[in-house]
Amino acid sequence: MELRVLKYFLMVAREENITRAAALLNITQPTLSRQMIQLEEELGVKLFDRNRHRILLTDDGMLLKRRAQEIVSLADRTEREFQRREDTLTGEISIGCGETRSMSMLSSWITAFRKAYPLVQFQIYSATADDIKDRMEKGILDMGLMTEPVDIGKYEFIRLPVREAWGVLVRKDSPLAGRRRVSPEDLLGTPLLTASRELVRNELKNWFGDLYDRLEIAATYNLVVNASELVRQGAGAAVCFRLGVAFEDLCFVPLDPELKTGSVLAWKKSQMVTPAVSRFLQFVKQAGKNQPEAAQQAEKE
Repeated sequence: MELRVLKYFLMVAREENITRAAALLNITQPTLSRQMIQLEEELGVKLFDRNRHRILLTDDGMLLKRRAQEIVSLADRTEREFQRREDTLTGEISIGCGETRSMSMLSSWITAFRKAYPLVQFQIYSATADDIKDRMEKGILDMGLMTEPVDIGKYEFIRLPVREAWGVLVRKDSPLAGRRRVSPEDLLGTPLLTASRELVRNELKNWFGDLYDRLEIAATYNLVVNASELVRQGAGAAVCFRLGVAFEDLCFVPLDPELKTGSVLAWKKSQMVTPAVSRFLQFVKQAGKNQPEAAQQAEKE
């Protein structure tokens, strides 16, 4: 498969119309149609369901779309990395970030680094730890800021000093809103929204103990911003971190007994990296050694 043909395919998938896609690609409609037929023949599968008005992807077409997006993204990034100037540090650093207060510390490092190297660009991708690890394995992300528990046996990492406090996000008119803390027994009978990651669910199972099987799990989520909207609409209470973000009409109540977790900034061991990524890793390793005051302040907030 040629990269050019994958880009053609993605344009057809986006436009759902050969004629429009050909016009945007500045090629003729017969040429584009022939390229798509040859791509199907090369792969030995049917990629499109065609009718008079639209062209829709088959299941195999959807799979190729996901793979093509990853391949094209990686190829474009590689090209940008090799276009760097020799006399100054340039390039792009891609970081996957989970929802954690440690993002504040990482943001301060990025800001300080760009003051020294203003031609370096950062690409921030928000996702869960599982998604971040998958993208690091594929070479799409250089590193990831992930909340624990997470399996980092294959990675180098620095552990950030801020620890996240677990609690429940509830509406202000909820009976739980007036409590200073909530116990496992307090949450019985309340529909709960919990994290979708298996390692996190296991952590919560340990906290709930024997009561876990009696819980009403209304939904699972991967990013708490969307979960907060479900809470606002009355779907239940979200079990989550205290992120230091004010949600209108909602309040955060800590768990009792206390449950806390940490976060790590991780990257693949012994991987070849660009000069920009290498310099940034050196920077954060040094910065990570000088953060006790910041951690103490964050714990108080």
